[in-house]
Amino acid sequence: MIAQRPDDNFSGQTTTNAVTYPPGYKDPREHVTARAVGIWLVALITYIVAITGRTSLGVAGVEALDRFHINASQLAVFTAVQVGVYALAQIPTGIIIDRVGAKKTMVAGALIMALGQAILALTTSYPLAIAARVLIGAGDATAFLGAMRLLPAWFPLRATPLFTQLTAGVGQLGQFISAVPFLAMLHAAGWVPAFLSLTTGGVIIALVGLIALNDVPAVPGADGARPSRRERRQAKKNAQPEARLGIGETLRIVTTHPVCWQGFFTHWTGLMHQCIFTLLWGMPLMTLGLGLEPAQASVVLIINTLAVIVAGPVMGVLSARAGRSRFVLIAVIAAADMAIWAVLLASETAPPYWAIILLNVGMGILAPMSNLGFDSVREHVDRKVLATGTGLANMGGFIATMIASQGIGLLLDYSAHGTSYQWADFRLAWWAVIGIWAFGFAGLIVSQLVLRRHGRAADREKITLD
Repeated sequence: MIAQRPDDNFSGQTTTNAVTYPPGYKDPREHVTARAVGIWLVALITYIVAITGRTSLGVAGVEALDRFHINASQLAVFTAVQVGVYALAQIPTGIIIDRVGAKKTMVAGALIMALGQAILALTTSYPLAIAARVLIGAGDATAFLGAMRLLPAWFPLRATPLFTQLTAGVGQLGQFISAVPFLAMLHAAGWVPAFLSLTTGGVIIALVGLIALNDVPAVPGADGARPSRRERRQAKKNAQPEARLGIGETLRIVTTHPVCWQGFFTHWTGLMHQCIFTLLWGMPLMTLGLGLEPAQASVVLIINTLAVIVAGPVMGVLSARAGRSRFVLIAVIAAADMAIWAVLLASETAPPYWAIILLNVGMGILAPMSNLGFDSVREHVDRKVLATGTGLANMGGFIATMIASQGIGLLLDYSAHGTSYQWADFRLAWWAVIGIWAFGFAGLIVSQLVLRRHGRAADREKITLD
């Protein structure tokens, strides 16, 4: 058959070509194919490896205090630097992916993460360890955006939202890997072997991605054979690309559109608590503040992970059905997330084990709300700036985490005066989280009001860039 469809080439440009399909060929953009699922699985595993690297220091926080001879404020710098680099890299990474393709970007990102983990494994220097976390944050930034770029190229539009939620949810298995096998190796073999294992994982997934990933499906010839590399290069050369927006124009459009900022603050209020707990302060809070054993704390993190995985697809369905009421859903969930923390922190005595479990069930169920902002961005923003707009939205939760994590460290040191950290110290320190959440919630409300000011019709219409 002959069909007209957009064909994304390896440089990120878009063309519209007449494509002749041989008999029996299934276009991945019309049918979910085994090849598409294989591409997605490789991208998903890459994201899992990135999450593992991101959360590994969270379960090793107590060991890091001893290894680098640092206090809580200095420990918080690890997460603040990594998360800050990750957040600031979102827009540049989105632009790079659009221009050079997801495959090359994800492979390079996995290798950069592996290098960072190797340095962190071998050094005892605090400044060098901080530099390693910079590399880990930069490499981590490529995984999720790369996966999001591959989905619309390999799957029908009707299936893309489901696979988006599955990627975000199942990717949290990386947190399980940190909480169980990585933590077990850390306690059994020590710091160096544990973090070198993450280096090995990064190198392996980079090699797998180099072999298995493809930016776009290759259309076979009339005889059903896969086109040669020469034929693919010639087809790319003959394609007539649309005019590509400049970086400055792209940034102007994204940073001035209120829906991108609504996505930013949706991510801010939806992901901040989850990241603060799983990336750094959850393990110290449970082991030092509540007196739990490391094994008990690991169980809590596993329960958190399972809750996120189960809730992700459900949250996607709710987002699709909410339609115009999506903002109400976002605001209610953001308030509920803060409320369950307020209940826990209200206790002057250390809460029991079951209370921290219930907190993590609730937090894990509510955390996928942070992805609802991506749905709004996709509905309002033209595809020419979609990756960059998604990158801006994806910055919110990590910037909030960076600021709040550092605030917790400063308040802990102020409260404990350099001695051991107790539950009362963590209660005081969590005021940093409350303040940062309140700022984000205010931003969420303001961005919604600005979006409404554009008019109901404009709210539902994509930007026209012609």
